[in-house]
Amino acid sequence: MNHPAQLRIPATYMRGGTSKGVFFRLDDLPEAARAPGPVRDALLLRVIGSPDPYGKHTDGMGGATSSTSKTVILSKSDKPDHDVDYLFGQVAIDQPFIDWSGNCGNLTAAVGSFAISNGLVEASRVPENGICRVRIWQANIGKTIIAHVPITGGQVQETGDFELDGVTFPAAAVQIDFLSPTGDEAVLPTGNPVDEFEAPGIGRLQASFVSAGIPTMFLDAADLGFTGIEPQAAINDHPEQLARLELVRAHGAVAMGLIDHVDQAAQRQHTPKLAWVASPADYTASSGKGIAATEIDLNVRAMSMGKLHHAMMGTAAVAIAAAVAIPGTLVNRAAGGGERDRVCFGHPSGTLTVGASASRDNGEWKVERVSMSRSARVLMEGWVRVPPG
Repeated sequence: MNHPAQLRIPATYMRGGTSKGVFFRLDDLPEAARAPGPVRDALLLRVIGSPDPYGKHTDGMGGATSSTSKTVILSKSDKPDHDVDYLFGQVAIDQPFIDWSGNCGNLTAAVGSFAISNGLVEASRVPENGICRVRIWQANIGKTIIAHVPITGGQVQETGDFELDGVTFPAAAVQIDFLSPTGDEAVLPTGNPVDEFEAPGIGRLQASFVSAGIPTMFLDAADLGFTGIEPQAAINDHPEQLARLELVRAHGAVAMGLIDHVDQAAQRQHTPKLAWVASPADYTASSGKGIAATEIDLNVRAMSMGKLHHAMMGTAAVAIAAAVAIPGTLVNRAAGGGERDRVCFGHPSGTLTVGASASRDNGEWKVERVSMSRSARVLMEGWVRVPPG
């Protein structure tokens, strides 16, 4: 019996921040996959190797974690004052599903580099030496992001001495500016710095609902029976804890107004994020490095695609920066309260510093900008092979 040959599609495997993903130029995809829909989803699922009941992604490019099961599609932007359109797909590991509802802040650090190297940025905008300011249109959420990419000899510089907790080796720093990360939407979707909602079997919980970077619900660690310095194994090795946290996330999503019924949460795994916060405390990061309470303003742990994230999602870091800048949120309280435009928080792999510019207009909080430094590099480039559908 004859079987058709595999498709051969140009692709680049890149690390951005603490994530990895398969990057494509839109024009390099098979024609039927250039538009959103089942054909595109089926192709990208097969690229990653999902769904995989074994949870290993052995037959694909994914890494069987939320941080490594990602795809990116880039194209030249036709929007004024933008260079590239960035579309992100979070691929489920054990389900035939790609969540297009949010951005990946970590992979954003790689978008500018890919865009420059693949001719998506006009050559006249790329200096011989210095910083190239890549203007990104984040198509999932309709927001503008600026990536400041270092250039040496007309080429993207990837090597450097910038160290990012959660990434083993140093690289060149890439500053990322998330401009007006809430757009015309309220950063506090309910208008309140703190709300309450009911999670059956758990009780009433306080939460700060924040829509900046990615919709995120922040809870007090103590209300969940946590300390805020949990390592991954303390959560991910306990199915009952994962189920309890997903129940909280589902009911919080309803209270946040993102879904109408908790049953819809299963088809929206990428958003909203669930995170819990606590005041500074000493702990040991996953690398074995000791983190002192005096080094940080607060501790944060966050769930991603049903598991405790090994570090911190870039988009959730945007939400953290926005929330800490607004007096009265649980995040702001955990950091000591008051007005803040910068925060250093602890996560399972270490620490991260983010800055935010926020102001109040007619009683409503607005966030103008959130900035952080990440790094990125090409891991492999060439062609990805995919059996035809």
